[in-house]
Amino acid sequence: MGRLLDGRYRVEGRIAAGGMATVYRAVDTRLDRVLALKVMHPSLAVDGAFVDRFIREAKSVARLSHPNVVGVFDQGTDGTYVYLAMEYVAGCTLRDVLRERGALQPRAALDILEPILAALGAAHRAGLVHRDMKPENVLIGDDGRVKVADFGLVRAVDTHTTASTGSVLGTVSYLAPEQMEHGTADARVDVYACGVVLYEMLTGGKPHTGGSAAQILYSHLHDDITPPSQLVPGLAPELDELVAAATARAPEARPQDAVALLARARSARALLTDAQLDVVPPQAREAAAADEERTDVIPRPAGVQLPLPAEDEAPLDRTSRLEMPPADPPPADGRTTRLRPVRPEPGAAPADRRLRQRRITTIVAAVLLVLGIGTGVWYVNVGRFTHVPAVLDMTQAKAQQTLRDEGLGVKVERGFSANVQRGHVMATKPGTGERIRGNGTVTLVVSRGPERVAVPDLAGTPLADARRKLRDLGLVPGTETRTFSDEVAKGSVIRTDPAAGSSRRPDTAVALTVSRGAPVDVPDVVGKAREDAASALRQAGFQVRFADQPVFAPQDKDAVARQSPGAGGTLGKGDTVTLTLSKGPEMVTVPDVGGKNTADATKALTDLGFAVTVDKPFLFPQDSVASQSVAAGDQAPKGSTITIRLKGAL
Repeated sequence: MGRLLDGRYRVEGRIAAGGMATVYRAVDTRLDRVLALKVMHPSLAVDGAFVDRFIREAKSVARLSHPNVVGVFDQGTDGTYVYLAMEYVAGCTLRDVLRERGALQPRAALDILEPILAALGAAHRAGLVHRDMKPENVLIGDDGRVKVADFGLVRAVDTHTTASTGSVLGTVSYLAPEQMEHGTADARVDVYACGVVLYEMLTGGKPHTGGSAAQILYSHLHDDITPPSQLVPGLAPELDELVAAATARAPEARPQDAVALLARARSARALLTDAQLDVVPPQAREAAAADEERTDVIPRPAGVQLPLPAEDEAPLDRTSRLEMPPADPPPADGRTTRLRPVRPEPGAAPADRRLRQRRITTIVAAVLLVLGIGTGVWYVNVGRFTHVPAVLDMTQAKAQQTLRDEGLGVKVERGFSANVQRGHVMATKPGTGERIRGNGTVTLVVSRGPERVAVPDLAGTPLADARRKLRDLGLVPGTETRTFSDEVAKGSVIRTDPAAGSSRRPDTAVALTVSRGAPVDVPDVVGKAREDAASALRQAGFQVRFADQPVFAPQDKDAVARQSPGAGGTLGKGDTVTLTLSKGPEMVTVPDVGGKNTADATKALTDLGFAVTVDKPFLFPQDSVASQSVAAGDQAPKGSTITIRLKGAL
């Protein structure tokens, strides 16, 4: 901190640290602007491969000029420090948002997804692949702008499509199957990662979970992602289809790049109603509660007010300083005033009338004086105070509203209580009925529940009920792992971690293992007609989904070309099997290979997708094609076998 890096960048504070570099907030002293300084750890600066990757990020992002990409201004070296000077985005990451909110409504999820795809689309069209898309690399500025950061694993599509070191770089939960299995990466690995991010925004959890990285890798390779609607009732099927398309395990089944996925996302949004866009996921945390929490730490803007006297001080009583003026003041110049005669009222003597007027004036002045003094005394002792209303055992929201209706301010503190339900008021400061200024502030002490909570036995409890029971006790529903069970109904809890009966503090996360039901083998329906295949799968207890695009295959048109999972795979009842239909065999025009040598003829045919067999005469074969089994210019199914016959010497 405080170092002037490269004679230009003054480091002011640390923003974040990762395995490869630390990001600092800094000031460019030449241009007088705030920026983010990404400094490689000195222990890695001696590794040429890491330095090359670091510099590659600067050069790659410098090629992009897009409002949703964090810009790179400069790259340099100062002694053992290798750094990037980047755009500073004041705000938070998408991971911070998900950690606070749990899950997002579809409208918010799409509002974040679309600028992410726009940024990646610009990279893909520039020939670059990000390769490490995840919520931590999505920045959301205080002004609402969404930007993609950390192109540290970026590769050029045309020159570096495999991991040169033999290792797979990236974050395991967001890696596409082909990255893990073959080490290959094109634009579709970013599409896959964006599908996983969308799933996480909609459901609040990752689609593939496990106790180890190996389990997560296995799930990526062998399991399709569960439709988000199974976790979010009422979620539109268009969003299920969008997630399924982006996260298809076969790369060719995904949109070709982020631009194509963005088009599909916008098309899906256009089909959704306002009600579908505003569905609240069960995993979402209440926004009102979050706002109430925020009032504890975010100060209100101070207004300009006159200072109030202390409770034991009386305010200045202006009425006590008034003096009764003389009834007949003398003239200002001291001279005697000549009195003019006044016509007397009938029946009253002039002296009596003046005396009566003086008495009335004196009485009115005395009454006003007494009222003024009495009002002042009342205000000092009673009028400026009110009493704290009874709000004990109310919910926090109701208690706050009750106090505000009385014109009182509210602060919130939290404490443990074995008797008062979590989220209810256990005490107030001042106490109920005590005096407080009419514009004073009451502190609510809200219960966090018991200081130690026993994890309940949730075995056999439906998932939604299990989450509710945990929240009611002050515990937090944690990660959810799904596994087969012959004994527990599908969608119900098998066990918890920590185990039932364990004692934990409030707000501790409890992981849930949820039943997928009894395992069922997936039947083989490849080659069957569409309806026959669907009927066979439904009879076995599965849901059926058809892929959007049919493919060329040896099977008849509209028959099943492939299924996912394949025959012999295991799913729970109610899980989905995806079927891809055949467009029939692809017909290809056969070229004329007559007179060519064997190698050239074979290459010409295999380049078009044919298999080739060579028929040689028994005696004295020559390396020249005499004939072919399918005539030149005719069409044959791609993948079929063509026989070429060689000339003989006789």
